[in-house]
Amino acid sequence: MDKKYHELPLFDFVAVASATGNFSESNKLGEGGFGRVYKGVLFKGQDMAAKRLSRNSRQGLEVFENEVIILAKLQHTNLIRLLGCCIEENERVLIYEYMPNKSLDYFIFDQDKRTFLNWPKRFDIVMGIVQGLLYLHHDSSLRIIHRDLKSSNILLDNDLNPKISDFGIAKIVEGDQLEAETKQVAGTCGYMSPEYAINGKFSVKSDVFGFGVLLLEIAWLLWNDNRDLELLDPCLRHSCVESQVLRCIQVGLLCAQKLAENRPIMSDVAVMLGNEEVTLPEPKEPGFFTERRARDTDTSTDDRICCTKNSVTITMLEAR
Repeated sequence: MDKKYHELPLFDFVAVASATGNFSESNKLGEGGFGRVYKGVLFKGQDMAAKRLSRNSRQGLEVFENEVIILAKLQHTNLIRLLGCCIEENERVLIYEYMPNKSLDYFIFDQDKRTFLNWPKRFDIVMGIVQGLLYLHHDSSLRIIHRDLKSSNILLDNDLNPKISDFGIAKIVEGDQLEAETKQVAGTCGYMSPEYAINGKFSVKSDVFGFGVLLLEIAWLLWNDNRDLELLDPCLRHSCVESQVLRCIQVGLLCAQKLAENRPIMSDVAVMLGNEEVTLPEPKEPGFFTERRARDTDTSTDDRICCTKNSVTITMLEAR
């Protein structure tokens, strides 16, 4: 057996199929580019989520192994927990803890459900994501760059605590390595930093950019001619703390700046959001990646891939 699986419990495929009602449609929780996710109940009565990799996915095995390698070594309250996996014959199934409140986008983009997340809870979610990224970037035994941080990859437990999920395209870098480069750009357009989407360069600052976009989505705010609070989601008006809202806007824009060197690292973000005594710098122009690649000066074929599933359109923001 491959040593990469030694640190995880292995599940029998027959048992997983039984736990999910033979992967019935009624138990399906969702579907992504690499397979479907089903709710199931383990033999001890524990709820779980089983991601069954599609046999038609060219990158399925690579994604599967990446999740196993990374999540088997990580433990943090704000990261999804991998309970085990199934590797029988052609079947590949990942078994996760079950998140009863689905994902963050399920709430913030729904006209009715968004009212369930008042401002204090949204701010708690923001800080939970910060702690999860701090662990990935600085505190874990590995330095992990997630590369696909977005609202649909933030799962919520029974108490609406956030868990960063979906590490299929995450990268492990050396502890002193500041950045890396890839020819296979994978992620979600709208959340990718310019230097990653355009030139394939990624670093912890790439995740910081995604967090900046995510932070603005959570707050439901845009930056607009000194009228910030006018753009606050109406359902938050009676629960918000104005100083926190304004701070979240500015920190989100600092994280989403075009140049990676201008963005803060996650430890700075934690301080800026957690301490209102800290003076925040003015953000520079946000980054966008609809422009051509810096080195794309001819019509040659580029072998980079931009995965646009769950893509969003970003409105141009004008900094003050």
